[in-house]
Amino acid sequence: MKEIKLVIADDIEQTRENIRMMLELDKSITVVGEARDGQEAVDLVRDTEPDVILMDINMPEMDGIKATEIISVKYPQVAVIIVSVQGEAEYLRRAMLAGAKEYLVKPFTADELASTVKRVVELNRQRWETYGQPQGKQPEVKSHQPQIIALFSTKGGVGKSSLCTNLAVALAKQTGEKVGLVDLDLQFGDVAVMMNIYPKRTLAELMQEQGELDAELLENYLYERNGVKVLAAPNKPELAELVTAEGIEKVLKVFTKNHDYILVDTPPVFSDTTLVALDMADRILLVASLELPTVKNIKRGVDVLKSLGLLPKARLILNRATGSWGIEPEDVEKVLEMKIEAQLPSEGKLVIQSVNRGQPFVLVDPYAAISRGVYSIVSLIDPRVQVTEPVEKPKTRRGFWGR
Repeated sequence: MKEIKLVIADDIEQTRENIRMMLELDKSITVVGEARDGQEAVDLVRDTEPDVILMDINMPEMDGIKATEIISVKYPQVAVIIVSVQGEAEYLRRAMLAGAKEYLVKPFTADELASTVKRVVELNRQRWETYGQPQGKQPEVKSHQPQIIALFSTKGGVGKSSLCTNLAVALAKQTGEKVGLVDLDLQFGDVAVMMNIYPKRTLAELMQEQGELDAELLENYLYERNGVKVLAAPNKPELAELVTAEGIEKVLKVFTKNHDYILVDTPPVFSDTTLVALDMADRILLVASLELPTVKNIKRGVDVLKSLGLLPKARLILNRATGSWGIEPEDVEKVLEMKIEAQLPSEGKLVIQSVNRGQPFVLVDPYAAISRGVYSIVSLIDPRVQVTEPVEKPKTRRGFWGR
């Protein structure tokens, strides 16, 4: 039989080691890569072009079901075998709907594993020879044009930066595509801290580069966290003057060449750099809260956006929409003459803990109501994205197999 190239995706190192040792007993199977989460699995499939991937379900960042969906669509020549201790019918159903070719329940023997891998790969190769394209790398076709999403508010303290960072991570997790994040709050940007980044290279240093700005140069200034490439704001307020509107326009144009979604966290002022970002944005998320000063300032911002012809691409997001504070969501809609597209509840303890830890709350507690609210905005940005939610919290895993 032709050599089989295989990728292992499991967040527990010991489990990956156990599976690799079992596969080494069969010389026709070669492990070409190991992934610790769903996003790494998708990236490895792209880079190594395997015949098959062994995919665990419960993994951080992006779970195995979502990764299977992405691989099945973008790399259909790669067979996915779900591997899990969960043998319930619901897990099996979700795996099959996601595009998995087989479902293996742990524990299993080396012979069972090898025979399953060979059988699935052989059947998949036969299908491609009969109905599909030839074996080999399939062209990766973008399903959409790159999108720039600007988050804006004319009032500080509404949770815009927190929403921006969590939304970027949620987009990366749900789509498996390349997400960029630009902190345009040039004097007091918080994105880097919220993403646990302490940058030495920021927008200020990038603006001082000589020569043409291209994707390779930009990459040197990006910090990757949780599947998101971050371009940080200047480290000192006085360096903000180095960043020009013309420079931001070039940066965003270069970002669109190799990223699918670019989120921009803007300051609560209509500066030249902010106006460039709002003008280039495909979507503006206008963030408000149930406070009278906020609603007053947002109303003024709406009027400015309308005068600039930018209001049609704006969408109203209501943050901290929990409880009754004398102002109801309906009042906000009436004053702003805009429909609220999404509401996020107030979960101060979770948000503050996640900020202090430098870890987005959509990862700290993806089951929280505020996290689910953020995921709903993913579909608002791109209706083609079908947001998937786990059936239940992952069970505690112990023993030889780790789960």
